[in-house]
Amino acid sequence: MGPAAQARALLGLLLVAAAAASPENFLRLPSSAPRQLAPRFPRSDAVDLIRALNLHPADASPRRPSAGDAAAPAGTLVERPLRLASLADGGGALARRWGTSATAPGTTASPTPTTQGCSTSSSSRGGARRIPVVIWLTGGPGCSSELALFYENGPFHIADNMSLVWNDFGWDQASNLIYVDQPTGTGFSYSSDSRDTRHNEASISDDLYAFLQAFFTEHPTYAKNDFYITGESYAGHYIPAFASRVHQGNKNNEGIHINLKGFAIGNGLTDPAIQYKAYPDYALDMGLITKAQYNKISKIVPTCEFAVKLCGTSGTVSCLAAYVVCNTIFGSIRTIIGSKNYYDIRKPCVGSLCYDFSNLEKFLNLKSVRESLGVGDIEFVSCSPTVYQAMLLDWMRNLEVGIPDLLESDIKVLIYAGEYDLICNWLGNSRWVNSMEWSGKEAFVSSSEKPFTVDGKEAGVLKSHGPLSFLKVHDAGHMVPMDQPKAALEMLKRWTSGNLSDPSSKLDFTM
Repeated sequence: MGPAAQARALLGLLLVAAAAASPENFLRLPSSAPRQLAPRFPRSDAVDLIRALNLHPADASPRRPSAGDAAAPAGTLVERPLRLASLADGGGALARRWGTSATAPGTTASPTPTTQGCSTSSSSRGGARRIPVVIWLTGGPGCSSELALFYENGPFHIADNMSLVWNDFGWDQASNLIYVDQPTGTGFSYSSDSRDTRHNEASISDDLYAFLQAFFTEHPTYAKNDFYITGESYAGHYIPAFASRVHQGNKNNEGIHINLKGFAIGNGLTDPAIQYKAYPDYALDMGLITKAQYNKISKIVPTCEFAVKLCGTSGTVSCLAAYVVCNTIFGSIRTIIGSKNYYDIRKPCVGSLCYDFSNLEKFLNLKSVRESLGVGDIEFVSCSPTVYQAMLLDWMRNLEVGIPDLLESDIKVLIYAGEYDLICNWLGNSRWVNSMEWSGKEAFVSSSEKPFTVDGKEAGVLKSHGPLSFLKVHDAGHMVPMDQPKAALEMLKRWTSGNLSDPSSKLDFTM
């Protein structure tokens, strides 16, 4: 298709999107729909989606550190130990578990701009060096990984009195765990140069790779450990690109060799063409819409598929048209379900909000916490509309395309999804996994499903062949480690030990 034909197709897509967004279009969205659900421009939509999580972010443009911040050479990692004075019992629980004072070994923060704006926290309960290194990336795009650190799989949760309490199912029990705030402008990460704002996976992956090189330079012992990449939601884009960048770096002998063994995506957005097409099917199957509503919404699916095809993998302006067209599908369903939580359809949103994560910002804005982290006057941004908007051309790109090469290199891939999530539902994820072209496709598709059991009870349904696994998690929504923490920890333990389907699998955490 030549440039002129592409321009005509793009104009047609935008006209279709405009028609689909109109109250008089064939979807006939209810006139009583809440104002915040009415079609808006992408930036307004970004702010609304983020505020729906009760995060109330400020507009996070790249920021400068405070005047007193010490400079560090570019490409280096600046760390500081965290003294956890906020533990609920004043450190007693910490002493019992670590056998130390209230400074947790291995728990550090790096709020510096010297690794492309990445802000990190890491920990390993017990300090065992042989267990794997696991990095976690939260999606958004533009949402802080501290959301997962304190509400999902980190060592601690935040109590209402702003103290920290132990998470009995933190992933630090089975790994040396790293959280990264990225892209630049997310969480406490920042840059003094607006050119550091990221718009695509290539630049994000380069930043993350540079961070890993700095981390393993500072901690060479951990470079020998198995390394896994994990995350959820929009990290379905970040993770495959990051894994490919690490794999490429290893093949090209760039810097320190990273012992990449696998990556896991939870309720992710990876192959938009397949996943957006699954929205009406999932909504109908779960009783969220009627058959008549399904038929109307499904009429936009072919246009969405064409738009995504036009977008391809290049991230051109046609990808913005695809974003507008395809999100008409989700927006229509979201309008119909009204007050239901589209991250967990079993639950209502609380008022105009769906989850209350406000304690995170309260905690990270405490003077004592900010002093411990060494972040100066940098503003913490839970989810950044600016980062979200900067990534709009990346949204509809297909990131599945790089995964087959990783599978052929025997890098393990785990795709898991809570069954009650609408926005990145298990059905769409299952479909793209089964459609993926690789040497093991036929055997994977024909493999039988097996129960994933925890404590003798079925916690999910597992399908595996070779390095590829898909796990549908029962009784969970978008954030599986928050909804089913024990099952999520068991999943991590068994997967990293190579025995995902074996409930008797145990890890040796000896030094």
